[in-house]
Amino acid sequence: MEFESHDRCLPNCFIVVRVDGKGFHKFTEAHGFDKPNDRSGLWLMSKAAACVIEEFNDICCAYGQSDEYSFIFSRNTNIYNRRADKIASVVCSLFTSSYGFYWDKFCCKKLKYPPAFDSRVILYPTVRNLRDYLSWRQADAHINNLYNTAFWGLVQKCGHSKQEAEKILRGTVSSEKHELLFKDCKINYNNECELYKKGTIIIKSLVPSSTGSPVCNTVYVPLNCDIINDKFWNENPHILDSSVDMPVCQEIGANSCEIVFVKFRNVAQENLKGNNKKKSKNPQRKEHHGEGDNDPKCNDE
Repeated sequence: MEFESHDRCLPNCFIVVRVDGKGFHKFTEAHGFDKPNDRSGLWLMSKAAACVIEEFNDICCAYGQSDEYSFIFSRNTNIYNRRADKIASVVCSLFTSSYGFYWDKFCCKKLKYPPAFDSRVILYPTVRNLRDYLSWRQADAHINNLYNTAFWGLVQKCGHSKQEAEKILRGTVSSEKHELLFKDCKINYNNECELYKKGTIIIKSLVPSSTGSPVCNTVYVPLNCDIINDKFWNENPHILDSSVDMPVCQEIGANSCEIVFVKFRNVAQENLKGNNKKKSKNPQRKEHHGEGDNDPKCNDE
């Protein structure tokens, strides 16, 4: 008799696992996060996300903002036989443990109690559907950040109480918030950090280990850029199309991203063409197909 249900994801669909902070309003207050945005806290989220991407070769990219991160698995993945509950639980547990493990490297204050995250699985059958989802999350990042910037500007710079700031902003549209920030708070929202306005998308890239070297490193690059319009996707077709090879970037400068996570040494460049998907896998990583696999472990090299 079978008592366990197997909720398998539909085939030929992108699997999205979204991880959300549980009770993070209370958590950020207790740990004194900067308002409206805490740069170190956002970097820590991206570090935890990079640990998840490192573990699962089938993750194409990940997008995060505020206290959430969405991990996109390729359409043809057979990870854990596409069991939704297993995928969601392992991704969430690895993200949560990584967040706590790297806390001291990003945050100067002592961790007072364990953070918690929940997760859900969403399926998208087409690239258009998936891009609409990611566009929605980035638009949400902009809407929330504009409100929070105006709210805390009124509190911190204009001396209003939280109740007064909420009342002032009630019913305002985007243009009115921009004007309020500029006139009352002396803040030009257009000059605010892209990390806060656009969130972070983490992609994989290959970079030569040294100038002229045929050996590449795989890096996980967090970018704070527009993913709603076509430009980003036209420049990075390999992210959602497995038939396109991962490009070799000659360098990734400080202007390209705020953090680069170098994870493991890769293969010679002359062997990359036509074989990126196979050769770029970390030899220390196992495939996640069987239901009896051990829980993954994250190593920061």
